[in-house]
Amino acid sequence: MTEKAIILDEQAISRAVTRIAYEIIEKNKGIDECILVGIKTRGAVLARRLSDRIKQIEGKPIMTGELDITLYRDDLQLKHENKEPQVHQVDIQHDVTEKKVILVDDVLYTGRTVRAAMDAVIDLGRPAAIQLAVLVDRGHRELPIRPDYIGKNIPTSSEERVVVNVIEEDGTDGVTIHRK
Repeated sequence: MTEKAIILDEQAISRAVTRIAYEIIEKNKGIDECILVGIKTRGAVLARRLSDRIKQIEGKPIMTGELDITLYRDDLQLKHENKEPQVHQVDIQHDVTEKKVILVDDVLYTGRTVRAAMDAVIDLGRPAAIQLAVLVDRGHRELPIRPDYIGKNIPTSSEERVVVNVIEEDGTDGVTIHRK
């Protein structure tokens, strides 16, 4: 796989997180009834960054949680019979009933990960709403899922792969497109 282009650098990611934080606050008229839920691994990192930024803006913390979803995807070149995402761990310490749950992920592609995350949240209770924040929307949806907050739209071909790196996991921040 060869790198084709750098889409977002460290500063662009930081600006996108800040913009999304403001959009979340504005759309929800504050954060009192909101829970940020990051989809591991990089979505959880982005959710923590959003949480920190929202706390700076609002002067109080937002409720948070995490979901661990293992993917069996073609683009990861794994040979598994089950190509559906599976929820392996839910770490949400707050009651989601009547709350606005904001799922956070790094890349939105087919929508299957988000569907699995929504199922996991609904298993915990009946949220008032489920919203979606993604750093990158690359298109190619297989399910009718649309993000509420987007860092950057990146039209891609199915022959390309979007790679998100975060300092906390990879030692550097950046989003690149690679050609298979």
